Amino acid sequence: MRLTTKGRFAVTAMIDLALRQSNGPVTLAAISQRQQISLSYLEQLFGKLRRHELVESTRGPGGGYTLARKAADITVADIILSVDEPIDATQCGGKENCLGDAGRCMTHELWASLNVRMVEFLDSVTLQKLVDDQLAKGITIEDKPTVKRAISSMPVVKPVRVNAPNSVFALGNSFSKS
Repeated sequence: MRLTTKGRFAVTAMIDLALRQSNGPVTLAAISQRQQISLSYLEQLFGKLRRHELVESTRGPGGGYTLARKAADITVADIILSVDEPIDATQCGGKENCLGDAGRCMTHELWASLNVRMVEFLDSVTLQKLVDDQLAKGITIEDKPTVKRAISSMPVVKPVRVNAPNSVFALGNSFSKS
């Protein structure tokens, strides 16, 4: 059984989200920057996580994602299965046709039993436990998002409108009208 990047990235992004959601919705851009995961890939993963009701989205300025349930109520199995990551060590994908029309291979029950154990294990690990493990390791959570915004630190200087003649001729004309 091989866990692909889809499952790994989904779990990593959910840990990042759970660590930071106390400051409000977390943007995918911020997760992308911190975890070095493509933003478009995160958008695909979070679409699936949202459809499986593991996260909720908030639109608009200050928007982003939050957990739809408590971290203690979300398991690693929930996350992996929601992003369509198969948890299967059998050669046949659990269809019991490892040898085609000849039926199952001699080791089918072994791999099927491993599948059951893997799901049981992943179902026993909660997102809260993974968050607690990160906090115990001393991870620091910044107060403000680290995403760079397109806002300049320089104040905007508005041009001054002068209501005066802009040439010697205009100056002369202003006296003749008075």
